[in-house]
Amino acid sequence: MYKPVIGLEVHAQLSTKTKLFCSCSTEHENLPPNTNVCPICMGFPGTLPVVNKKAVEYAIKAGIALNCEISNYSKFDRKNYFYPDLPKGYQISQYDLPLCRNGYIDLYVDGEIKRIRIKRIHLEEDAGKLLHIGSGDRLSESDYSLVDFNRAGIPLIEIVTEPDINSPKEARLLLQELRLILRYLGISSGDMEKGSLRCDANISIQTEEGKFGTRTEIKNVNSFFSLEKALEYEIERQVEILKRGEEVIQETRHWDEKNQKTISLRSKEEAEDYRYFPEPDLPPLIVTEEMRERLNNEIPELPSKRRERYLNLGLSPIEVEILVSDKDLSEFFDKSLRIYNNPKNLHSWLSVEILSYLNENKIEFKDLEIEPEKFIRLIEMVDKNEITRPVAKEVLKKYLFQKEDPLVIIEKEGLKTVSDTSYLQDVIKRVISNNPKAVEDWKKGKKQVINFLVGQVMRETKGRASLDIVKNLLEEELNKL
Repeated sequence: MYKPVIGLEVHAQLSTKTKLFCSCSTEHENLPPNTNVCPICMGFPGTLPVVNKKAVEYAIKAGIALNCEISNYSKFDRKNYFYPDLPKGYQISQYDLPLCRNGYIDLYVDGEIKRIRIKRIHLEEDAGKLLHIGSGDRLSESDYSLVDFNRAGIPLIEIVTEPDINSPKEARLLLQELRLILRYLGISSGDMEKGSLRCDANISIQTEEGKFGTRTEIKNVNSFFSLEKALEYEIERQVEILKRGEEVIQETRHWDEKNQKTISLRSKEEAEDYRYFPEPDLPPLIVTEEMRERLNNEIPELPSKRRERYLNLGLSPIEVEILVSDKDLSEFFDKSLRIYNNPKNLHSWLSVEILSYLNENKIEFKDLEIEPEKFIRLIEMVDKNEITRPVAKEVLKKYLFQKEDPLVIIEKEGLKTVSDTSYLQDVIKRVISNNPKAVEDWKKGKKQVINFLVGQVMRETKGRASLDIVKNLLEEELNKL
């Protein structure tokens, strides 16, 4: 029995306005190359870095949220390696004295809680970006490469887990939960497709005798799906090697999305390869008790607590995940719940009508202009049979698109529910007369045909008829035949 042993190294860009050690803007998407740069982030001789206080605070918030010990004293180090997109020839990072350490995250996996330990969280600067020109998207496949330093110096936190993960699914769930926490904290966008969240996975195979195998690293995985697939492939690859009686080589590998396999990049570096030494141009980071307490008070309700609260409202685990997965949607639910105490029905409207609208228009909830009071008034009108749900659905779409008050739309278009029985009886008789086959089916005992006839009446009344009244009147008319 072979057991996978997995640890993650997650790099998250922090959502500060300026870079980690200079005043350059962190904006780097869709900008001309090498425009948000200065002598400091380009590593010119004689320049001196100054630490971005907000980045330090964001890193501490991440540590608090992940139950870490926050170091009173930490320092920066120089991590030396040579790559075209690293302008100084070294990266300012943290090595032996990180800002946060010894934390944990409780992960919900297959109905059980699994605790994954967090070894450390440290601050460091991002490198630039290589643009490979040619037949492939990797350096070895390109004709030449260009370097854009706009990203160089953007603050990162690196979250390093202990090797407590034992399946690709656990790794994916952990990465998803970490991104969710960072978004709830408001310290990182977590957009993997834009490179704001990147993940390296270290994996080895433990044998039946309990012996740990050689560890390999899968570098820069850029999606949840890719992380799971890459680990599945690597587990199978390493197990096959061990079954043949061979040894796994310690190396860094790349996930080839096109061919769905990992490819060797280089031999795995060890700490001594980076020749770490204390950064001489930066003083130590001192975190006071007052600072720690202030930041702790700024931590919002995190996903785990929110799940617990929603479950206590009677929502199912699936319903809870729909809400918790989007902080803006979750907060709108909370605001709406204060004026409409029916969690199940409120969730139904949000998950069916609102999310459908978002998918159709390819936008996020945060982009909606929607007021809880107007949204709830629409739901209450359906509850009171003042309008039908199909009408409310169309009014909601118009409200979201046109930004016009739902009540104004209803009054202007005369959309209130039609309950006039004499009018509805005339419509029903007309529908029965126009659908002789459905009537014959009814007479033969096919009672479900009434749903078709109800639909015809609703079409005649443009969705404004009361469903209950229509169904009762239809049955009365059909039973007379």
